[in-house]
Amino acid sequence: MPDGAKQPATICHVEIPAPDLQKARAFYGSVFRWTFEPSGDYLMFSAGEGKLGGGFSPTEQPQEGGVLLYLRVEDIPAALEAIKAAGGSVVRDKTGIGEWGFYALFKDTNGNRLGLWSPT
Repeated sequence: MPDGAKQPATICHVEIPAPDLQKARAFYGSVFRWTFEPSGDYLMFSAGEGKLGGGFSPTEQPQEGGVLLYLRVEDIPAALEAIKAAGGSVVRDKTGIGEWGFYALFKDTNGNRLGLWSPT
């Protein structure tokens, strides 16, 4: 472990690039029912009480590749329909990954590529 780290580091905040904060708020609010709190030029989000939250950065640009964030959902096909209805696009439809369940990939309205995961 690095000097000063007494325990493994945990993920405590997720930042999603969003040049258009209103599009991000509309998309994630309608598809995933996240709640939001403005903080200056930044938009904080909460994925539910006790769940990991984060923010949308208007100064960062979406990029291909890199880290891929997966959101757990109960029904991947229904989530993909909601994503399309909210202006996002499907990159990969529901795909089985053996005993680990299923995943799909999508792009949000700012062009970020994210994943969905479900055990069923």
